[in-house]
Amino acid sequence: MTVEQNVLQQHSQKHQQTLLNQLKEVTGTTDVQLLQQALQVSNGDLAEAVAFLTEKNAKVPQQDETTYYQTSQVASDRYISVGSQADTNVIDLTGDDKDDLQRAIALSLEESNRAFRETGITDEEQAISRVLEASIAENKASLKRTHTEVWSDSPNPHDRKRIDNCPVGLKNVGNTCWFSAVIQSLFNLLEFQRLVLNYSPPARVHDLPRNQKEHRNLPFMQELRNLFSLMVGSKRKYVDPSRAVEILKDAFKSSESQQQDVSEFTHKLLDWLEDAFQMKAEEDREGEKPKNPMVELFYGRFLAVGVLEGKKFENTEMFGQYPLQVNGFKDLHECLEAAMIEGEIESLHSAENSARSGQEHWFTELPPVLTFELSRFEFNQALGRPEKIHNKLEFPSMLYMDRYMDRNREITRIKREEIRRLKEHLTLLQQRLERYLSYGSGPKRFPLADVLQYAMEFASSKPVCTSPVEDIDTSAPPGGTTGQQLPPPSTAEQESLPPLESSGPASGPTTATTAPQPQRVPIHKPFTQSRLPPDIPMHPAPRHITEEELRVLEGCLHRWRSEVENDTRDLQGSITRIQRTIELMYSDKSMMQVPYRLHAVLVHEGQANAGHYWAYIYDPHQRCWMKYNDISVTKSSWEELVRDSFGGYRNASAYCLMYINDKKPFLIEEEFDKETGQILSGMDKLPPDLKHYVKEDNEQFDKEIEEWDTLQARKAQQEKLALATAAAAAASAASSTSTSSSSPQPMSIESSPPDNAVPQQDPEYMEQPSPTNDSKHLQEDTERAISRAAAEQEERSPEALLNAAIKLEYGRLLRFAQEDTPPENDYRLQHIIVYFIQNQAPKKILERTLLTQFADRNLAFDERCKSIMNVARAKLDLIKPEEVNMDEYEMWHQDYRNFRETTIFMMTGLELFQKTNFVEALMYLVYAYQYNKELLLKGLYRGHDEELLGHYRRECLLKLNEQAAAMFESGEEPEVTTGLGIMNELVVPCIPLLLVHDTERDLLAVEDMRNRWCSYLGQEMESNLQEKLTDFLPKLLDCSTEIKSFHDPPKLPSYSTLELCERFSRVMAALGRVPSDGR
Repeated sequence: MTVEQNVLQQHSQKHQQTLLNQLKEVTGTTDVQLLQQALQVSNGDLAEAVAFLTEKNAKVPQQDETTYYQTSQVASDRYISVGSQADTNVIDLTGDDKDDLQRAIALSLEESNRAFRETGITDEEQAISRVLEASIAENKASLKRTHTEVWSDSPNPHDRKRIDNCPVGLKNVGNTCWFSAVIQSLFNLLEFQRLVLNYSPPARVHDLPRNQKEHRNLPFMQELRNLFSLMVGSKRKYVDPSRAVEILKDAFKSSESQQQDVSEFTHKLLDWLEDAFQMKAEEDREGEKPKNPMVELFYGRFLAVGVLEGKKFENTEMFGQYPLQVNGFKDLHECLEAAMIEGEIESLHSAENSARSGQEHWFTELPPVLTFELSRFEFNQALGRPEKIHNKLEFPSMLYMDRYMDRNREITRIKREEIRRLKEHLTLLQQRLERYLSYGSGPKRFPLADVLQYAMEFASSKPVCTSPVEDIDTSAPPGGTTGQQLPPPSTAEQESLPPLESSGPASGPTTATTAPQPQRVPIHKPFTQSRLPPDIPMHPAPRHITEEELRVLEGCLHRWRSEVENDTRDLQGSITRIQRTIELMYSDKSMMQVPYRLHAVLVHEGQANAGHYWAYIYDPHQRCWMKYNDISVTKSSWEELVRDSFGGYRNASAYCLMYINDKKPFLIEEEFDKETGQILSGMDKLPPDLKHYVKEDNEQFDKEIEEWDTLQARKAQQEKLALATAAAAAASAASSTSTSSSSPQPMSIESSPPDNAVPQQDPEYMEQPSPTNDSKHLQEDTERAISRAAAEQEERSPEALLNAAIKLEYGRLLRFAQEDTPPENDYRLQHIIVYFIQNQAPKKILERTLLTQFADRNLAFDERCKSIMNVARAKLDLIKPEEVNMDEYEMWHQDYRNFRETTIFMMTGLELFQKTNFVEALMYLVYAYQYNKELLLKGLYRGHDEELLGHYRRECLLKLNEQAAAMFESGEEPEVTTGLGIMNELVVPCIPLLLVHDTERDLLAVEDMRNRWCSYLGQEMESNLQEKLTDFLPKLLDCSTEIKSFHDPPKLPSYSTLELCERFSRVMAALGRVPSDGR
């Protein structure tokens, strides 16, 4: 048999085994013969095979119980076999006898009870959840993306332009989010990226037989190279993967609308890449055993050690993506522990030759890239469809695989036995504790200590000598106020009371002969009244008890309660110690020698039959997580990853975890130029053929931008011409109207004064160069006031209309200034006059500011507004210097500019704080607090809530302190340096700001920060860490309030009044949902 025939045979067997594994996972069918029959009937089409099995199950709903519970297991089902022995390792872990059936039923019941204890979800609730899922699944149109929902490009190429060196996204070309999630995870493995980019097809490819595999794999490999090259050097924000996707879709034989499975696609992708590199490896190593880089990167080996019917065996198997069951486990280690052990394993390492069957898996060789498939789908036989498992499953960012390695087999077995023993002891202690915490024989149970305390309180209550029902006067109304004469209500109260209902005519003034009104009875309001009425006893009390009885009973109850509390404390302490011991069982250094760092998490949101995929990928250079969601690539955080990936929170959960060997940095290290020693980046990474390909695409994109800009410039020119023509026509019409008008204009304001007659330039927020942004908003208010004045004023002269309009506008703004509004509606931001009124600005300042508003040149769009503008400008010109102090006028306007600037600092800082971007938020909040404090020195309404700003400035510093301390505790050199940098550059310079004002909360915050770092003194740590801590602590503990060095204030963007008010409102409304000790 030739090498090629051997490879083909191995590939065929491996492909068939992969399909069997996928069919088993999707349908829940464990009969290997039935699965093989389904594949033969469907000619290898997975969708048709699932349909065949589903129909077969539906036709035979009542099957034999023994068959139903029997589960024959294939040894290689837990991994992807790439060897030729996949069909020989079949182990039957169950028998046909009734004992096995009973054991299966018992295990099922035990599993159900354990699921309830862990999750609190009953079988009935799970059934309801399944029915709801079935209802949702019926409406597939609402769950699946239709063709109209596929990403459509923005017509503006500037929206599609890549910013700096941001990662490139992938366009969703029709239910291809699965493609994007997997490809981005692999692309960000720089070693894999290099292998793909530098791949060249075999030189004798044209001489080889053009079989189906070669005809398919080599074109796909070339399209993948093209795609990777665009992801490296493209000027586009995202690129189109259509060509590579189409080749894959042809292989899947699926319709475009079918949602693909991540693991199925990844299997296929790695198979094709393996085949492509295999051809190249065989050509490069004639006569030698070829090395396949895909196998070396993604495949490992494990040893299966087992007993079959009393006979021991050992087999070495190869695996790629390692599947793990999720249901019934709380974290990744529990999944792995369960996956490594099958059946009854006591006989595996015992001297006796037992007849039991089982096996253990021990890794002998782990791949550099270790991928776990999390089986979050199971087939519901009753509903005839797959369902998604939404259970929460935690996984670490650093995974130590030592306990699963064959070389640590004996140590791990000892530790597993110790953990088993500790868990048994823990269960016993928890059961004992539960008896103390849930005491009683009825349906309601209470902590025993509380029961004894309640009994003690009852016994020591003041005795009463009457029955609880004998002292209530049944003739009195509720509340017991019959004998009390209430004083008559005051005049104001009488006016506020609603009129009494009467069947007779309305009476005149109240006199002495008026019929007495019913007395008002006080009503006890439990949620608004702070204490009970005095005639209602606070507690039930014993009626007959002697002093001696009370003394003995109190002594017993007090002693018993102390004993119960001590027992409870001891049990809780023992439980905590055992849990801690279990947690630290594998924490010694000898079991932390095989570290794997989390590289990527593939997330699925939705149900089993439809949903959306995206990926979280760690960027080691920026030291942050990135979220790759089709065309969108954004910075993320570990907290967001946990929320979306662990599951149990909503319909999103991790589906695939990709870990990389932390001791093999070449996987994620950049490549260096051999001659210059510089890091290769961008186009420098690409071989010549791909450089040319990317260059052509970039030139085409540049041409798109140029054509768009030309088109927009042409449109702008045409719009400008149209506006000029319209303005000329309007001016001509206005001129003819003015000439034919019979009403003479007042001489003093007939012509507009020249521009240079305006004594001083208006402030920037009052300037109106064009009817946009602030000017448009202010112009609309002004024109509205003029229209109302014209409607209400009899005299139509421009001066009369101006005076009436100013009066109306001032009245409107005065109402705003006097209105009591929530923090998110700050009218001071909407108009300067509101700010002036609240801060009691001089009348002359108000008048001149309002005149400036009505002197806006943009009002000259109709004759009435133009004439009023001219009058306002004339009045401004006539104001004498002694009437308005221009220095004072400018000072008030400068104060308002400072107020707006402080608001922007505050708003931006709070936005960044809400996004947990504490580093950037700090400077905005610090400057907002300082500027606000200066404003408040002039008046209460000059600035914002000082306690609110102080709270978030303080919280931001505490958050940064926590982050920096966590980095220091990691012990990793880059983390330590970054953490101390945050402290030295941000936190320490701000501490004098907290000390100088001497507020209690600020002083406590400083104390907390210092205590956190002082707690490291005396702890064991590396010498370099000790040295850095010694250098840093004096700076932190410096009690000086002198501000020695500080960052310059951040540059602020400009906002229109409307934008500023909307953003400020959103930020303040969000704060209403955040607890704040400063408010």
